[in-house]
Amino acid sequence: MEKKNNQKHRISVVAPGSIAQEMGIETGDYLLAINDQEVKDIFDFLYLSEDSYLEVLIEKSDGNTWLLEIDKDEDEPLGVTFENPLMDDYKSCQNHCVFCFIDQMPPGMRDTLYFKDDDSRLSFMQGNYVTLTNMSDEDIDRIIRYHLTPINISVHTTNPQLRCQMLHNRFAGNIQERLKRLYDAQIEMNAQIVLCKGYNDGEELERTIHDLAAYLPYMGSLSVVPVGLTKFRQGLTPLEPFSEQDAREVLQIIHKWQNILLKAYDTHFVHASDEWYILAGLPFPEEDSYDGYPQIENGVGMMTSFLNEFDCAFEAVKGDLVQRTLSMATGKLAFPYFKTLSERISEKFPNTTLYVYEIENDYFGPMITVAGLITGTDLMRQLRDKPLGDKLCLPSVMLRAEGDRFLDDITWKELENALQVPIEIVKSSGEDFVNAVLSGGERK
Repeated sequence: MEKKNNQKHRISVVAPGSIAQEMGIETGDYLLAINDQEVKDIFDFLYLSEDSYLEVLIEKSDGNTWLLEIDKDEDEPLGVTFENPLMDDYKSCQNHCVFCFIDQMPPGMRDTLYFKDDDSRLSFMQGNYVTLTNMSDEDIDRIIRYHLTPINISVHTTNPQLRCQMLHNRFAGNIQERLKRLYDAQIEMNAQIVLCKGYNDGEELERTIHDLAAYLPYMGSLSVVPVGLTKFRQGLTPLEPFSEQDAREVLQIIHKWQNILLKAYDTHFVHASDEWYILAGLPFPEEDSYDGYPQIENGVGMMTSFLNEFDCAFEAVKGDLVQRTLSMATGKLAFPYFKTLSERISEKFPNTTLYVYEIENDYFGPMITVAGLITGTDLMRQLRDKPLGDKLCLPSVMLRAEGDRFLDDITWKELENALQVPIEIVKSSGEDFVNAVLSGGERK
């Protein structure tokens, strides 16, 4: 095989015991080609490496090239991770959405936080939502050819004129054409609507739900989330927050369509994020209403799942008299629920004291109420003089994907030093929360 002058991809990790390790591939080597075909990005790599017989061209650190003939099971991975997970440049978003959260970020944060991605490859790899407006016909062809599923799509509205207006992109109106192509190719999809008052709510919301339901069963689910509004909206399109009555009207529409679609397709299909129920002052739906939580990472059913997990784990443990004193912090949205849980814990474990603190989002503004957007700055300022006990529990959603820092670049270790208390980062399940609260302490 002739060495090509194509893009090469540096290997950062070789999995122990993998095919790659057996073939002598090492960290720092470069992948040049598979089966004499150029590997442009992760799409190509995943597709080309599926075959049971491969000819893999590798460039070693000394510049020599190896042609490796590999026999393996079909779909068995080679066991390599690349320095650039996409194996290509990230595609930035060309839209200027009226609701874009990045446009509402304060100045002075890390440059990477201002990067607007709309890369379909991240949808498959990380579950990101993409608008499809930044994809070429060739990109759609590749998704279909490689049958990459599922893809998460930010639809917002199926009204062509309104979508162009909301995304500030004159090419955004062809969403139905692209959804139809994916549907015809049996590509699994999930969709979301970021709801903006006076734009895509009311009759427009009804229209969008109706239109997207036509793509069942390959359009597997649809979430409706309220627009997030920070205090940094100077010079941006004026948007109003939703009121309690607004939230009730949104839920009325969603519940109506859930009933229709449940009878017709045996799925609720469209789901409201937890914020709508809290804002409306209504109880969360039962677990069965969430169809297996297909969009829990989008805040859909997160509290129902958490509370059910808590109940199961809490009922399984026996009360005791162990002395425990600890604290936790969360956002305004979830605070009342954790306050109730702390009271239940105190009843069963009378010597356990759990301080629950509601953190006001001064960094982004009071209309941002979710725990995932709380910063280290606000935690540091608002908890500095509070009793924190032997440890402070913080939900993992507060930390960025790297797992070590908040949105404002403060690490949880820096926060730990500032507050002079050990911090335990707790995963998002109710069982993890119970375990975090009951671990440690001294028996009296």
